[in-house]
Amino acid sequence: MSANPQSNNPTPNGEADAKAARRRKLMLGAIGTFVVLGVVYGGYQYWLSTREVNTDDAYVNGNLVQVTPQVGGTVTEIGADDTQVVRAGQTLVRLDGADARVALQQAEAQLGQAVRGLRVTYAQTAALESQVAVRETDVATARSNLAKAEDALQRRRKLAGTGAVGAEELRQAQIAVQEAQSTVRTAQSAVKAARAQVAANEAQTAGTVLAHNPTVRLAAARVRQAYLALERTDVVAPVSGVVARRTVQLGQRVAPGTPLMTVVPLDTLWVDANFKETQLRELRIGQPAKVVADIYGSDVTYDGKVVGISAGSGSAFALLPAQNATGNWIKVVQRLPVRIALDPAQLRKHPLRVGLSTEATVDIRDHSGTPVIGLSPTQPVAQTDMYAANWAKADKLVARIIAENVSGMPAAEVGLRAGRAARR
Repeated sequence: MSANPQSNNPTPNGEADAKAARRRKLMLGAIGTFVVLGVVYGGYQYWLSTREVNTDDAYVNGNLVQVTPQVGGTVTEIGADDTQVVRAGQTLVRLDGADARVALQQAEAQLGQAVRGLRVTYAQTAALESQVAVRETDVATARSNLAKAEDALQRRRKLAGTGAVGAEELRQAQIAVQEAQSTVRTAQSAVKAARAQVAANEAQTAGTVLAHNPTVRLAAARVRQAYLALERTDVVAPVSGVVARRTVQLGQRVAPGTPLMTVVPLDTLWVDANFKETQLRELRIGQPAKVVADIYGSDVTYDGKVVGISAGSGSAFALLPAQNATGNWIKVVQRLPVRIALDPAQLRKHPLRVGLSTEATVDIRDHSGTPVIGLSPTQPVAQTDMYAANWAKADKLVARIIAENVSGMPAAEVGLRAGRAARR
């Protein structure tokens, strides 16, 4: 009796069942693995959500300082172009200063004329005081002559009854008295006129030395104004940074306030991170942040700090705000800009540019800061002294003009003091 040759081999159905069982085990294992990984990942994300919030809707921002002229003129020189680095106080644009120089020369001439006019006034005052004395002497002489004429008239009236004095002689005596009285009145009027002239001159000069006289101060102020206008034909950089958006061209006639170019200080950049409104609950001012810029990737991480949260969403401040009171409305999660200050030392080591994309992560574990509302400023946000007037040179110019036109006058009447004449 022969054995069955297929008795030791598994049947096709058995092999299929075994393969199916293995596949089920693999599928169940894979599903279990994915479930475990999902739970772990979800737990990790939940754990992270209690410690930090992040967004990739974040961009570098900074101050865009517009360079504008303070006076009008024609552009004769451009000192910097786009992408070039400039320093605070560097001349960026030079305007034609011919008109400003002529205006300064006119102001200088007017100041000299005002000084010389006051010199005449000072000199006339002394002469007019002498005239008053002369006119008072004339009054005394006229009164003496009047007394003599009245005495002669009285004597003739006494003799007129005796026939010793004729009517014509008496008439002449009366006329002489009238003429003497008229002379007295004329002399008195001359005294009043002389005193009025003295008072008028003293009104222009009394109480002040020449350099502090209102007329001189007004002319000196015009000299300073013209001097500053000439100085401001050189348009300087208010801050250090990189030039961008240059629009000025040679020969262009510009007016005060015309935008010429923009200077971007790259050492004071920050990041505007647009977080969802659902992420703002735990955000506080002063919380630490990490910023990664796309330009450098994960190789460079910037240390930052939350310094402010916007007062409204971008749509609220848009040129055309959203009108949500319409019939067709879909709710959209809004985003709010959060300002993150960056470390200046890191910015110098790894420079950024305005508008670059970044990813911001804020550590929200510290809740000691102020929520939502930013801090009040304790110092100026930005300042520059590049536009400060050069009063020292202007004062020196004014003092020189006054000194050139007061030769011969006593120093006490002039009142010049170390280049600060007439500016008080």
